[in-house]
Amino acid sequence: MFLLIDGYNLLHSGRTPIRLNGTQLQWERDRLIDQLSVYRQTKPIEIIVVFDGWQAGWTTEKRERRKGIEIIFSKIGEKADEVLKRLIKEKGAGAIVISSDHEISKYANKFSVPVISSEQFQEKLGRSENGIRKEFLKDNGEEDDELRGMKKKGASRKLSKKEKRLRIALKKL
Repeated sequence: MFLLIDGYNLLHSGRTPIRLNGTQLQWERDRLIDQLSVYRQTKPIEIIVVFDGWQAGWTTEKRERRKGIEIIFSKIGEKADEVLKRLIKEKGAGAIVISSDHEISKYANKFSVPVISSEQFQEKLGRSENGIRKEFLKDNGEEDDELRGMKKKGASRKLSKKEKRLRIALKKL
């Protein structure tokens, strides 16, 4: 399973947007990679983080691997969203996307790839970083009833395919 992460979207989730200089931004990226590395130790998952490099970066896409995390910087003139879309198409249903970007979400849904908001995943990261391993869904057996549509109360109560994919993806995290 692959976790495709919109790097700056996750980095700035739940914060008031502030302008960071190059050193501060590098420190924040390193901190995020450290958090993801701790998270990866608890789950057997391949993590790919995509950062924008379109304004100031390299003429070609830059890839590196640190602490078990694959990091991709888009090339000059290419946004991280474009790289994420390419990865979604390449990895298909074997991936989960972490982004609060609506355009990415709509694109991923075309390929039946679940999308988890950056805020939800940030909460999950905080839990695993503190050593608390609670799941988003209840662990008392009710999740199967929820996936079937709330104890079979009729078609109007059934979850959509998108919602089912999201709940299954959250359970895997």
